[in-house]
Amino acid sequence: MKKQEPTILVVDDEEDIRQLVSEILQDEGYHVEMAENAAQAKAQKQAHNPALILLDIWMPDSDGISLLKEWVAEDPNLCPVVMMSGHASVESAVEATRLGAYDFLEKPLSLAKLLLTVERALEASYLQKENAGLKQQLMLDIEPIGKSVAIERLKDHIKRLAQHDTRVLFVGEPGVGKELYARYLHNNSARKEGPFISVSVGSIAPENSAVEFFGREDGQGKIYRGLLEQAHGGTLFLGEIAGMDPETQARLLSALESSSFLRVGGSEAVNVDVRVMASTRMDLDEEVNSGRFRQDLYYLLNVVTLEIPPLREHSEDVPALLNFYADYFFSQEKLPFRRFNMAAQNFLRNYAWPGNVRELKNLVQRLMILGAGDEIDLDEVKDALGSISEGPKMENDAIPEFFNFPLKEAREHFERAYLEYHFEKHGGSVAKLAAAIGMERTHLYRKLHALKIKL
Repeated sequence: MKKQEPTILVVDDEEDIRQLVSEILQDEGYHVEMAENAAQAKAQKQAHNPALILLDIWMPDSDGISLLKEWVAEDPNLCPVVMMSGHASVESAVEATRLGAYDFLEKPLSLAKLLLTVERALEASYLQKENAGLKQQLMLDIEPIGKSVAIERLKDHIKRLAQHDTRVLFVGEPGVGKELYARYLHNNSARKEGPFISVSVGSIAPENSAVEFFGREDGQGKIYRGLLEQAHGGTLFLGEIAGMDPETQARLLSALESSSFLRVGGSEAVNVDVRVMASTRMDLDEEVNSGRFRQDLYYLLNVVTLEIPPLREHSEDVPALLNFYADYFFSQEKLPFRRFNMAAQNFLRNYAWPGNVRELKNLVQRLMILGAGDEIDLDEVKDALGSISEGPKMENDAIPEFFNFPLKEAREHFERAYLEYHFEKHGGSVAKLAAAIGMERTHLYRKLHALKIKL
């Protein structure tokens, strides 16, 4: 199969320049789309999702600087934009660069400089995406930790299931890692090169649900792509599906049955190719019987059920999990290096872990932030576990490591540890968490999302 060349959008109100630049780029093997004004540029950008835009500053309906500013505000991951002008001021060039333009070309265009700039802009864009992808792989592409019979059997089952495109429902207690196993399935499937889009259904306010899932059009060319479109060609993971409101359940059912939907405010059907996986900690049969969850949507999502065992049922994996998360927080969050001694590990193997792997991860993070010394011993572990019911405490002479961080970073560490502690304490219920800490639920959702705390 022939590799698809990147699309470049050329925006210029002078037809001769558009044609000349287009022919030069096509001779180099690029696919080119053209626009003569801002309105056409918006439509072409929306339709073709270009890898690079060559944008003239002066146009009849809007200037290129204003258009660039609008695009940057709409899309933080905007492709490289190279500005072009024959009579722009130095101030215009500086303003374009400040807004995020990759480079600035003066007319008449130099053929050599044009091709060199295009090549470098595309290369920089690819490197940026590659680095972002590699960074994500640190946690997203790992194999679930554990060598126990239960986990090895589950991983083998997932690998076989990954060869088929069927929908999967992951069930299990809060904190067992249902999303991690869904990612593992995705990474072993034919869709692994596509996106994996994860959303905690309960974190979306009902009034925003339709837009979040199906996107929005405003009638003036501006389009917000919803979760289904973002996951096109890949996987959409719906965490804690029982929290979905009835109206969205009905619309999602229709979208999954037809593989198409209308954006909010839109009139043309959007076709998508998405594998949907979902998870739940609740008994969906009971939710269906009570009328809170649609039976037809339940059958559609529940083609195959995978039950993720609680940590207490494969406690032999606890030492490996402790070491993995200690390494993770040391290498990725630059927390002080610490290791659990054998007595601490043995004690934790026999602990009940009501919060499962999530509780273990949070315990490791808390001990690495608040503790001192290379070794985490049994007494420190017992004190930390006791603090779950008694509240956070620390030794008189111990200063938390994050006290040495800049204020913004220290506040984020504290807020994350504080919210995760109360989230565990209240059984993973956002409603109970909001009541316990005295925070309005909408604001709490935003805070949890900003701190990347999984619900």
